[in-house]
Amino acid sequence: MYRYDEFDHQFVKARTAEFADQVDRRLAGELTEDQFKPLRLMNGVYLQLHAYMLRIAIPYGTLSSRQLRMLAHIARTYDKGYGHFTTRQNLQFNWPALSDIPQILADLASVEMHAIQTSGNCIRNVTADHFAGAAADEVADPRPYAEILRQWSSVHPEFSFLPRKFKIAVTGAERDRAAIQVHDIGLHLKKNAAGELGFAVYVGGGQGRTPFVAKKVRDFLPEEDLLTYTTAILRVYNLNGRRDNKYKARIKILVHETGTEELTRQIEAEFAAIREGELKLPQADIDAIERYFTPPALPARPEGTVIETSAKLANPAFASWVKRNVNPHKNPDYASVTISLKGIGEVPGDATDAQMDAVADLAEELAFDEIRVSHEQNLILPHVARADLKEVYKRLEAIGLATANAGLVTDIIACPGLDYCALANARSISVAQEISNRFGSQARQEEIGELKLKISGCINACGHHHVGHIGILGVEKKGTELYQITLGGSGDENTSIGEIVGRGFTAEEIADAIETVVETYLALRTDKSEDFLAAYRRVGAAPFKQALYGAEAKAA
Repeated sequence: MYRYDEFDHQFVKARTAEFADQVDRRLAGELTEDQFKPLRLMNGVYLQLHAYMLRIAIPYGTLSSRQLRMLAHIARTYDKGYGHFTTRQNLQFNWPALSDIPQILADLASVEMHAIQTSGNCIRNVTADHFAGAAADEVADPRPYAEILRQWSSVHPEFSFLPRKFKIAVTGAERDRAAIQVHDIGLHLKKNAAGELGFAVYVGGGQGRTPFVAKKVRDFLPEEDLLTYTTAILRVYNLNGRRDNKYKARIKILVHETGTEELTRQIEAEFAAIREGELKLPQADIDAIERYFTPPALPARPEGTVIETSAKLANPAFASWVKRNVNPHKNPDYASVTISLKGIGEVPGDATDAQMDAVADLAEELAFDEIRVSHEQNLILPHVARADLKEVYKRLEAIGLATANAGLVTDIIACPGLDYCALANARSISVAQEISNRFGSQARQEEIGELKLKISGCINACGHHHVGHIGILGVEKKGTELYQITLGGSGDENTSIGEIVGRGFTAEEIADAIETVVETYLALRTDKSEDFLAAYRRVGAAPFKQALYGAEAKAA
C-alpha cells in the first residue's frame, strides 16, 4: 500500500491549515456562502439539503485497518455514527458541522488521508478494480498506475479548472470490474504480443444527462507514455471542451460533437508534440511505485479446502455466502471476500462506526491489514486464507455484514437521493429498501441469479442507473416523484446503456413494476444458466413493455 512521502505530508498539512482559516472566516461572516463555495469544494465539502457533506478520498479504493478505524472515529465523534461508501470508492459523511471539518481533516491527515479533489472541475479520485493485486484473472495490478496518475494529477496547475469534472478508471483484467467505458478516460492494462505492458485507452464515456459509452482511441499505449498521452487528452479537452453550457461541458460531448476519428487525430498530434518531454515515465519510477503494492507474503494454507468444505456442509447459510461473496485469488489457498453493505432492507453503502471498527479488526487479524472499497458500494478483504473463511463469516455475521447477495438483485447501488441531496428529484433509499425486502429471500434471489439493479435520484446518475441490468431513475413531475425503468444496461467489458421502457411509476408502484420485470424474465429465459442481461439482449424490450404496460405498450 502506498505510504505518503515527505512532500505528501507537508502538502496535506498545509492544505488543512489553509482551509481551517477559510472556515474561520466563513463562520465569522467575513466570507459569504458564494465566496466560500469554491474554497469548500476544493476540499470536498458540499452543502446538501440539511447540512454540509464531506467527501473523503480513498484512492483506487484501498484502505488500511488504521485508516478505516479513523473513518469510524470520525463517524462516531463528528457525525451520526455512520458513513456512506460511494460509487467512486470514496466515503461521505452527511452530517458534519462546518466548525468541525478542519479538525476532521487534521484527523484524516494523521492517517495519510484527505478530501482534496473529491469535488470541483478537476481530475477526481482515480478508481480501479476492487480485486486488484489479488484477482486470479488479472494481467497486472492496475493500482501502481492509478497511484502514478493520482500523484501527477493532484492540484495539477494546468488541469485544476477544467470545463467540468474529469474521471479516470483503470482495470488490469479482461473482466472489467471498474466500469472503465463509462469514464472520461478508461485504461485497460494489457500485454502486447511481445509481452510488454501497456494500455488500451478509452475516451468519452459517462452517464448523467447524456450517457455515452467511451470510444477506444488507442489499442496499445506503452506504459512509459501513460502520463504523456493522458496529458494530450486533457489538453485537447481543456482547449475545446464546452464552457458555455455545463450540461455540455464533459469530454463525452466533445467526442460526440467532434467525432472519434477527428478527436483521436487531435490527441495523437498533441501526443507526438510532447512525447519526448519530461512526462515519459522511467522504468525506475514505475518500479518504485510498484514496490509499494508488493502483495503480502501469503503462507501456504493447504488445509483450507477441507475446512471450507466441511463448514459448507454443516451450514447452508455459510455455503451461500461462499458461493456469492468469495472470489478466486491468484493463490489457490486464498480468496477475496466481498463484505456486503446491502443487508436486506438496509441503506445501500452505509456502514456504522462499530461495523467499520470490527472490519478493521478483522482485516488486521485475518486479511493482511488491507480493505478495499468497490464502486458497487461494498467492502472487500482482498487476501483471506480459505482456511479462515469460516471465522471471517462468523465475525461478519455477528456485526450484520454477512449477507450473501454479491451480484444478486438485493445488491443494489443507490445514491443518497432526496433524503440528502440538493440536486435530487426523488428518493432512492426508501425505494432500494422496499425492493430489497421484496426480494429478500435467499432462495428467490438464487433462483433469479445475477442481476444488477441500480437507482439514481436524479439525472446526474450517481447511482449508475444507466448501466444497471435494471436501472431506476427518479424524476419529478407536477410535484410527484416518479420512477423510470431502464433495461439492458451493463458496466462491464461489454458496456451498454439501458433503454427507457416507458412512462414512470409512482413510489407506491415501483416495487411491483420491478417484480413484473423479474417475473417476465423468469418466464422467458431458456434455462437457469441464462442470466437477466443475456435474456434481455436475446429478446429485447418488447415482452417487458407488454408486461408492464399491456395495451398501452401495443398502442405505443
